[in-house]
Parts: sequence; structure tokens; C-alpha cells
Amino acid sequence: MKKTAVLTSLGIFLFLVGFVQEKEIPDIAILRRLYASGDVMQWPKANIDSTVAPNFEDIGALPPVSYPEYNPFSTEKAALGKMLFFDPRLSASKQIACASCHDPQLGWGDGKSLSHGHDRKVGKRNAMSLYNMGYFTSFFWDGRAKSLEEQVDFPLIDSVEMNNPLDIVVQHISEIAGYAPYFEAAFGDGTVNLERIQYAIATFERGIKSLPSRFDRFVKGDEKALSDQEIWGMHLFRTKARCINCHNTPLFSDNLFHNDGQALYGSRQEDLGHYHISGKQIDVGAFRTPSLRNITLTGPWMHHGNFPTLFDVVVYYNLGNPAPIQRHVQIDSTKVPIPSPLLRKLELSDDEVHAIISFLGAISSGVQARVNSPKLP
Repeated sequence: MKKTAVLTSLGIFLFLVGFVQEKEIPDIAILRRLYASGDVMQWPKANIDSTVAPNFEDIGALPPVSYPEYNPFSTEKAALGKMLFFDPRLSASKQIACASCHDPQLGWGDGKSLSHGHDRKVGKRNAMSLYNMGYFTSFFWDGRAKSLEEQVDFPLIDSVEMNNPLDIVVQHISEIAGYAPYFEAAFGDGTVNLERIQYAIATFERGIKSLPSRFDRFVKGDEKALSDQEIWGMHLFRTKARCINCHNTPLFSDNLFHNDGQALYGSRQEDLGHYHISGKQIDVGAFRTPSLRNITLTGPWMHHGNFPTLFDVVVYYNLGNPAPIQRHVQIDSTKVPIPSPLLRKLELSDDEVHAIISFLGAISSGVQARVNSPKLP
């Protein structure tokens, strides 16, 4: 017994320091023990860049979501927020609700590459899933809103989305007498104003969380929760594939902006991303890193929704994010996208690509919490 224990410990030690003879697939039994411990200090070293290291936090189970002091949680406020979220009377046409583009049965997105809004106008970007919004520090693909409360305004007034001036939004809701008791329960009196609408919807949205995944069970000690292929995929995710550089923390997002080669410069779908907010060339084509939790439920993928499968996504990154500018395009030197130095050609084999895709399935819960549409006042 003692000899076996010593050999096992020696094997783990040699694996960690890199002296184990390299194989296409590493020793899964050792990886299973290390990763299932949940102790990141025991995990193989992640392949991260020096620029990422200072603020790096490894992947793991999600902690409870926090609510801001200025807008603390209450059951009554969340219930009111849910009604407003599903109420099409916030829009100019009284036909489009927040839930029209963020449907709980479609991964809190709409399953489309680009969404349709007011008068069936087509938007410019894919509707982001609302899973785990309470963990983000900025909102929308370009980060234009700094809080969930602030983000409520943008789709309301956008002419391609709900197309309604904010004062008319308040008027529409104020005219519905049945809302007064719910505002009173949430805020102490029946007054309807924009801030209360924002706070209620934001409170509801902070409660939209992905269910625990098999990955969560695994890192909490359930060694059997993941298959060998999924464990290999997890290891590749943190090492050779370098996904961990942007998709880190328990959210599987660094909450930052990166140009991953999808600005589509000079095309009909050109989108300069965070540059529209910051005005800095470094942000041309940079978009906020989405969370990978429940990623299998939230396609199609990328800010433009042009990638119909996760295989397309992983292969694109494996190729080093090629984003050539067509010869006929007239280039503005101040707006040329600067690819992120974090991204490079990976040389992943087909088996490695499929292992990573398997791991992405393991960080998705596979099912969605049932959300019934509320009865509106």
C-alpha cells in the first residue's frame, strides 16, 4: 500500500513538472484526480500570457450573485421586474417585450443570428444571452452600459428595437392601474418612474443564473461527473488551446474587451465594437468576452451570429483568427483593427478540437430552469 502511494505521488509530481513522457492524450487518471480536487494550486499550470497573469483568476464554481447597495434584492421587486420584462407595452408598438429577444426557452436569446425589432427591422448584433448577467461589470457587446440598471434604457429607445422615448415608457406603465399595487409592494408606494422600472428589471435580470453544471460538480469533488474526453478538453482549454486567457474566472469571462478578428472590416457587417465607446484604436473590433456557461444553449455565436456551430467557433480560433482585409477596401489607418496578441494559431488536432467542444458541453447545465410568463396587470 505504501509503495503504491509513493509511486502515485511521484507520478503526479513528474506530471506537474513536465517530466512525464509526452503523449497525444495525457494521463487522464492523474488529471481527473488533480482537477476534481477543486484546489487550483494542485492543477497543472495554466498557459496564460504575462499581461493576463496580474489579474488572473482560474475557472471554478460560481459564487452567489451580489446585488448593489443602491438596489438590494427583494422578492417583490424581482416579481415586478419579471412582469415588466415580459410586458410588450414598454415598446412603442406595444408588441415587443424584453423577452421577445431574450426568451428563456431559447437560452435567454432568440436563436437568430440578428434579431428583429420595431417594424421588423433587423438589428446589427446577435442578442446576447442574459444568463449570469449579475456577474458582469459592463453590458452589451461593446460595453456601453456600466450597470444592469443603465442597460435597461438602451433597447427601449433604440429605433431598431423597442423604439420608445423613456417618458412614453413611463406613461404607458403609469396608465395601467393594475401595476400600482406591485410598485407599492416593491418600493413603498405606487409611483411609477423610470428609475423604479430600471431597478425592478435589473433585479429580475440578476436572478437569471445558469443551473449548476457537471463541471461544477466535478470541481467540487465528484470525480465521475466528467468523461475522459471532457477532462482532456478541460486540460486543453487551460493549456494548449489557451482559451483560459480570456475565458477565465468562474464566469468563464474576464469581463474585458478583445479584438478576435471579427470586426469584418470593410464589409457590409463591419462593426468596430468597443471603439465606438472608447474612441481608441486599440479597441477597434474589440468586443466583451462572453461567458461560456450554458454556451451550448445560446447559439448562433459571435456578436454577428455568423457561426452556427461550436465546431465553427473552435476551428476559427484554432486557425489563429484569420481576418484579412480585402484588397478593394479603402483603409482608414486610424480604424484598422489590431488583432489581440493573446490569439495565435494553435495547431490543435481534430481529436483535440472535439475534446474542447465536449468540455464546453460539460460547463453547460444541459437544461434550463422553467420560467413561466407572468400574468400581466
